[in-house]
Amino acid sequence: MSGRPALGCGRSWFHGANVAEIILVRHGQAMSHATDEQSYDRLSDLGREQARWLGAHLRATDPRFDAVITGTLTRQADTARAMGFEITARDPRLDELSYFALAGAVEAQFGLPAPRDATEFATHLPQVIEHWTSGRLTNVPETYAQFSKRVSGLIDETCQRGGRILVVTSGGVIGMAMRHALGLQDGGMAKLMLQVMNSSLHRLEYVHDTLMVGAFNATPHLDVPERAHARTFI
Repeated sequence: MSGRPALGCGRSWFHGANVAEIILVRHGQAMSHATDEQSYDRLSDLGREQARWLGAHLRATDPRFDAVITGTLTRQADTARAMGFEITARDPRLDELSYFALAGAVEAQFGLPAPRDATEFATHLPQVIEHWTSGRLTNVPETYAQFSKRVSGLIDETCQRGGRILVVTSGGVIGMAMRHALGLQDGGMAKLMLQVMNSSLHRLEYVHDTLMVGAFNATPHLDVPERAHARTFI
C-alpha cells in the first residue's frame, strides 16, 4: 500500500514459496449510538464516505485482488460495495464478536453498566473482554475459544490459499487476527481493538510458512487535514 511490491496474484517472489497478502479493512463508521446488534449494523453517512475514499485510494495505488471477502454483516458488505469492489464470498467467520450480548452478560452477572460515551467505552471494552476470555460469562452467543478458533482458522486457510486477498470485516476480528499473527496474550486483543479506526487498513503477509504483520491501522485516505473529522473509532 505504500509503494512496496505487492505479494499477490498467486506469484511467488521467493522461488516456490506459498505467498499470501491479506489486506484487512474495518468497516466504515456504523450507527455508533445504537444499543443492540441489529441497530448498529448500518453504515452512517460518514461511514459510506470513508469507504468511498478508501476505495479511491486503492484504485489509485494497487486495486488488484484475487478475492474480496466480507462477513455476513450488512455494514461489512456495504463497506466493500461503497469501496467499489465486487464481493467474491461472504464468510460468517468474519462477523464481529457480539459486543452487546457480551456487555449485557457482564452487566447481568457482575453489575458493570453499559458505557455512556466513548471515554467509558475505552474502559468498558477491556473489562468485557477480560470476563469473556476468562470463561466467566454464561449465556453468550459464543465462547472466546470459539471466536478465536473461527478467526484464526480463516486467516490460516487464506494464507494457504495464497494470492492477494481483500478482507472487509470488523474491529474485533482484526484484533484477533493481529493477536494470532503476533502471538499476543488474550489481553492484547482488547488493546488492539480500541486502536482500530473505521475504514482502516491492516496487512498480513504469509511467506515461507510464516505469518507476519506488514501494517496496522493505516488510514492513508484520511491523512489530510480536511478529513481529520473522519478519523473515527466508533
